[in-house]
Amino acid sequence: MLGPVETRSVSPVFVGRTDELDTLNDALARAAAAEPQALLLGGEAGVGKTRLVEEFATAAARLAAVVAVGGCVEIGADGLPFAPFSTALRALRDALPEEFAAAAAGQEEELARLLPDLGEAGAGRHDEQGMARLFELTARLLERVAAEHTVVLVLEDLHWADASTRHLLAYLFRTLRAGRLLVLATYRSDDIHRRHPLRPLLAELDRLRTVRRIELARFTREEACRQIAGILAAEPDPAQVDEIYERSDGNAFFIEELAVAAAEGNCTGLTDSLRDLLLVRVEALPESAQRVARIVAEGGSTVEYRLIAAVARLTEDDLIEALRAAVGANLLTATRAGDGYRFRHSLVREAVADDLLPGERSRLNRRYAEALEADPALVPADARVMRLASYWYHAHDAAKALPAVLAAAVVARRRHAYTEQLGLLERAMELWDSAPQEVRSALRPVDYTEVYPPCGCDPATTPLRYLDLMAEAAVAGRFGGERERALKITKRALRLLEEEPDPLRAAWFWVQRSRLVQALARGDGWRELGTAQDLVRGLPPSEVHAEVLAVAANWSMQRRPGPEALAAAERAVEYAGMVGARETELHARLTLGGLTVESGDPEAGLAQMRQVLRETRAEGMHHVAGRAYVNLPTALQSVGRDREAVPLLREGIEFCRGYGLLDSGAWAWGNLSEALYSLGQWEEAAEAAAHATRVGHSAKPRGAGAVRLAHLALARGDLAEAGRQLAAARAWYGTHDPMPQQLLPLARITLGVAAADGRIADARAALLPALDAGFPPGTHRWGWPLLLAAATAEADARTLPAARPGRAEILDRLSAAGRTLTTGVPLWHAYDQWTRAELLRAEGRDTACTWSPVVTAFECLDRPYDLARVRHRLAGALLAEGGDDERDRAVELLRLAAAVAAHLGARPLADAVARLAQRARLTLTRAARPGPADPAAALGLTSRERDVLGLVAAGRTNRQIAEELFISPKTASVHVSNILSKLGVSGRGEAAAVAHRLGLFTAGPLAAETPG
Repeated sequence: MLGPVETRSVSPVFVGRTDELDTLNDALARAAAAEPQALLLGGEAGVGKTRLVEEFATAAARLAAVVAVGGCVEIGADGLPFAPFSTALRALRDALPEEFAAAAAGQEEELARLLPDLGEAGAGRHDEQGMARLFELTARLLERVAAEHTVVLVLEDLHWADASTRHLLAYLFRTLRAGRLLVLATYRSDDIHRRHPLRPLLAELDRLRTVRRIELARFTREEACRQIAGILAAEPDPAQVDEIYERSDGNAFFIEELAVAAAEGNCTGLTDSLRDLLLVRVEALPESAQRVARIVAEGGSTVEYRLIAAVARLTEDDLIEALRAAVGANLLTATRAGDGYRFRHSLVREAVADDLLPGERSRLNRRYAEALEADPALVPADARVMRLASYWYHAHDAAKALPAVLAAAVVARRRHAYTEQLGLLERAMELWDSAPQEVRSALRPVDYTEVYPPCGCDPATTPLRYLDLMAEAAVAGRFGGERERALKITKRALRLLEEEPDPLRAAWFWVQRSRLVQALARGDGWRELGTAQDLVRGLPPSEVHAEVLAVAANWSMQRRPGPEALAAAERAVEYAGMVGARETELHARLTLGGLTVESGDPEAGLAQMRQVLRETRAEGMHHVAGRAYVNLPTALQSVGRDREAVPLLREGIEFCRGYGLLDSGAWAWGNLSEALYSLGQWEEAAEAAAHATRVGHSAKPRGAGAVRLAHLALARGDLAEAGRQLAAARAWYGTHDPMPQQLLPLARITLGVAAADGRIADARAALLPALDAGFPPGTHRWGWPLLLAAATAEADARTLPAARPGRAEILDRLSAAGRTLTTGVPLWHAYDQWTRAELLRAEGRDTACTWSPVVTAFECLDRPYDLARVRHRLAGALLAEGGDDERDRAVELLRLAAAVAAHLGARPLADAVARLAQRARLTLTRAARPGPADPAAALGLTSRERDVLGLVAAGRTNRQIAEELFISPKTASVHVSNILSKLGVSGRGEAAAVAHRLGLFTAGPLAAETPG
């Protein structure tokens, strides 16, 4: 019972925190204006985070905001997957039922993984994108609910959060861009030690400009005095304030405890330990209330009343009396829902739990587990399995804990909480040898595992094996991003399989190891896949055999396409069909279709891929359909059918967004950017590429988006931006797994930037690795643009002395490489002609007859920028040949090229067209515009002499000047002599110096054209 002095454990006066409240209220105003807000509130235990959040939530509710609060739950040190989000979403659904239902429409099965109230979670697809899909759907749900209502989502006690909750919070903070939404997460800063799992997340979020972090400081002495006055309902004695403030060091919770203890006359009996201070209140309770407090402390953050009753084994009257005493002493408080109890502050719960004896702790956990087994309805259904597993594990009963932990792992997998699943499976492996043989032999793979296909056994009758747990754990680690742990498990499994050979199971683990090696950037995974193929070679068809072939074929399609890859894909389709592995069959057919297109039979391959897309959509295999929405348009683009690919890509982007297929969506955005670039829609292409860099879950699709942005910047003449995006693409791609579809575009852009900068040696250095590696079948899509860019760079640098050494060898190698690339469709035939023409230009042997068929070839294609470039080349060749008809035709060609360059913003092409027209003294515009006064006029220079002076300043010889201006070397010599006379100088160097001093030329007039 409380003493005669009336005190309050919580001050009725909210003290201080003005700046923090201002920050929160400002964020609320911004959120109400449809600018989503993300905030982190940190502070040591007891500093007043919860009180601040309560005050802010009350104020927000007065402004008609919907406040949904969810807290991370600590149960036996095992956080429940997504617990705070489940609680907050449930509150949000209760507050806005119609809006919530509309926002979740069509995705209830997937969202049920977070909020079981929505129904049974679908069997769904488990893969590395499963968690990302769930996160994307959750973000969209929140954005839709917050479209018309201001929503405040509060997630408390992040220091207890499970890994899945941390990942989801990070995703929301990174991706929320719409809606009237404010997300506020709190955590204990003093708990975040160097190895705490929250520490890396906080560091990551600190780097986001969209996240505001608030650190709650301790009270000043003045604030402490006001708090004590509120608790005591009287002005405190200054000496007492000094003593309490000194002992509490300004911590709000300890100020409360010390103030109450002083008011109740307990101060003299207290030790210097604040932990002992917390236990004094407990020890003052009746024995039955102390017993109940110990039970609640071990039960978790909150414990249901009926569960407390089952564990305490008191009469109902005695239990209620004990709870009343604990509540009256301000140790326990009722939960918001009124169905259970929790400690008023977690510091008190931790102190009581730490005071339990080891045997006492395990005995209480056993009682909890037994009560829950006897009556599962004692706790909410979505928490039941996890809590039972935790109770049995901490009861140290392996026979009971092993099946309970395995059941919890299944639940974690269904919720896409793969990191929690991995932890539970590791716990099961720890318990395996301790559990009795009869318990282990009663376990079945069909009940607890799903990743390893049943090969040659009946999973309903075959006992669960330790290797089954290792297989499940390896995949859970891969899906949850815990790749190091997964790789260790895989290596350990393969060592066990050396002692007990099982070729199929070993092959399966080698496939997992290949995927992990690639994901960890430690290789391309081919050695591991080769080992897997050796293990299954000669074995009868099985699901594992089919998967090994399908994975190997897909690997080869991306890196070494050819007859072997085609044969592997065909066998994968055959074997998967024979054993009924439908998903593997569809993946293999999609790969086979792509390889068929690349082998020279585009119509058959495209028909196969279209059929796979239809079947996957009809059968609800969304992940395979997402891949089809990437690979089918890719195949269309590889044969020059970009316009046909565009609507399919847009449809795929919407499909991927609808089903949360982030990486497939990012690849589709990148492909759309490439198609729009080809079609001359560069603004839309830039937007699509930017999307690709933002929406992907993995690095490589983001790298592809950066490549597209770099290519656009290069074509527009922004070399600095091209360099930045090139560096970003390299960072996303990494160096561990070189693929032609990444290396060749990177080489092309690197070469283009170097050539545009006049660094021909660097341009060649970018080209040579690709020439040395060769161009295997299927790489023509990236090979032809690279060869063309290289040939163009050599032609542009033909007159530069620095380019002469090694030119002949480079040109020969380019010509030889071109002969290895396919020209089976009009687009690549046109590229072949274009590249050959540039090689002739590099040798000074191109003519109008060289370029005319190139222009004709591109006039039949839907590629305006490419057509403009070759028209510019043909115009130059016509002008070199001379004649009035040729000049007239050149004028028209240059006008067309200039119009396209201006429309696209292709500055290098526009400049090249203008320079050519200027040298040939052509007027491309219908009416000349008056310009600023030409300083050359004051020197008496004619227009032609000014052109010649510009070339002299650029270091050209008389022969080079003649070639540039389509005049004879003798005429060029006469112009140079006249210029020297008019400038009053004796040599070419002095003439160049005068020209630059007078500002006649602000930039090099004849910079090399940037290859597109």
